[in-house]
Amino acid sequence: MNRPSGFITPRRVIGAQLLFAIYDSLVLGFSNRFVWKCPTRRLLAQYDDMASANHLEVGVGTGFFLDRCRFRTAPSRLVILDQNAYTLAHAAFRLRRYSAQAYQRSILEPLKLGDPGFDSVGINYVLHCLPGDIAGKAVVFEHLARVMNPNAVLFGSTTLYHGVEKNPLARLCLAAYNRLGIFCNLDDSLDGLKKMLAQYFSETRVEVIGCSGIFVCRG
Repeated sequence: MNRPSGFITPRRVIGAQLLFAIYDSLVLGFSNRFVWKCPTRRLLAQYDDMASANHLEVGVGTGFFLDRCRFRTAPSRLVILDQNAYTLAHAAFRLRRYSAQAYQRSILEPLKLGDPGFDSVGINYVLHCLPGDIAGKAVVFEHLARVMNPNAVLFGSTTLYHGVEKNPLARLCLAAYNRLGIFCNLDDSLDGLKKMLAQYFSETRVEVIGCSGIFVCRG
């Protein structure tokens, strides 16, 4: 496993295992189903369909989706990227059977992952955490396009504020998360997401499920 400078090894985060388990249960179990109305099983199905044997995961979080993914072909190259060293270490340990290469990086900066490129890229529930409006977040896809092979697929999801239906609990959580700095998506809209993706990809598809925009891009 490629361990960047300052990388925190799995041994140093054993005490955080319970915290990550709670995160999976609270966010992927409760919030996705009852708050955002976008069931985790729907997001996982996208991984089953799209993740290749040469895959880059941006914002890997706890590694839940890659851990549960039914890869059509066992990964020969799995690269995981996250700005948070603790979650990165946990995910790397969770995905150790795939010999995942871990990089502590900010997606807002050029990735500099070297050759070769990737056949699939996953970026799940990352955009709504990034600073700025949806147009300013376009730099993410500029960086990702540079590390993708010509026929690669990029897929992911994000929680939107405008252009989607929000139940009272979702409105309450969005307001609180933005106030606390957990989310930064008060200016993120469905139309803005579609326009941003179309800047970098010739083929895009965006599906709205609850408060989430689920997207697939090629070309």
